[in-house]
Amino acid sequence: MPATRLAVLDLARGLAVVAMAAYHLSWDLSWFGFVDWPVAQGGSWRILAACIAGSFLFLAGVSLDLAHHKGVRWRAFGRRLAVIAAAAAAVSVATFFTFGDTYVRFGILHCIALSSVLALPFTRWPFPVTVAAAAVVSTLPLWAASDGFDGQLWLWTGLGTPAYGSVDYVPLAPWAGVTLAGVAVSSLFRSARIWDRLSAIRAMGPPGRSSRFLGRHSLSVYLLHQPAFYGLVWAATLLVGDVDRAANAFVRNCSVACQDTLGTADLCTNACRCTVAALKSDGIWTALNDAPDTASLRERMNTRYAQCLADPDVLRNLD
Repeated sequence: MPATRLAVLDLARGLAVVAMAAYHLSWDLSWFGFVDWPVAQGGSWRILAACIAGSFLFLAGVSLDLAHHKGVRWRAFGRRLAVIAAAAAAVSVATFFTFGDTYVRFGILHCIALSSVLALPFTRWPFPVTVAAAAVVSTLPLWAASDGFDGQLWLWTGLGTPAYGSVDYVPLAPWAGVTLAGVAVSSLFRSARIWDRLSAIRAMGPPGRSSRFLGRHSLSVYLLHQPAFYGLVWAATLLVGDVDRAANAFVRNCSVACQDTLGTADLCTNACRCTVAALKSDGIWTALNDAPDTASLRERMNTRYAQCLADPDVLRNLD
């Protein structure tokens, strides 16, 4: 196993950083209403978010194995753990003031910190033991979930239902299992001398160097990119004026409900956009948002929706 830093790991971590940044920028644009992408609710977006989180946790396990399989380097481990824990606390504080009750109580950094503590002993244990541990932790929510874990005290376990939602929630179960899987795969790669062969990958071209740079500084990029993106998108709202977030949310939710019935994405999206425009033309859009349970307003909304569903170009006939 070469003693030098593996470029392929920095490259992989850098690509994960790029994916993460793209996801967060999309989330910000959706949050401020510039786009109607269902970043927070869409199934494909959730899968993407899970893949990104899983890649960081997996690579954390790989790094643990490479750093400590010959013996735990306690000083280096303690320093890394303290930095990640401090960064996790900073994220919680910052999101509390930004998002209120939906702030990050136990997000990706919290999970990486605690998963590292859990996985550290397995860097010295046999491969089959680590694989078994990864399987157990990954499947805990399937057979160990209980109402006894509900509420905030046990939210870190992932075995109950938290009392509040969160803009980022990555509990130990099942996610620590991904870190353990990273330890196991790295151990297997060492035994098969795959790391020796992968050490030949240097990625010296401009894209490779950029990705490796991001990978080497992934924590700093993580802490800085989202405040920067959020601030830029917020500043854009000041330049272009208020974006109708309610209208975008209506179109997004209406389209999902429509597709569950009709299964035609383009027709549903056009009909839902037509409905919003018709309600605005009728002068009842604001009243509907202020009092969405008013029967007469909902009846008008349903009538317009039916018209738009039958003819998405109905607005051309509006005065």
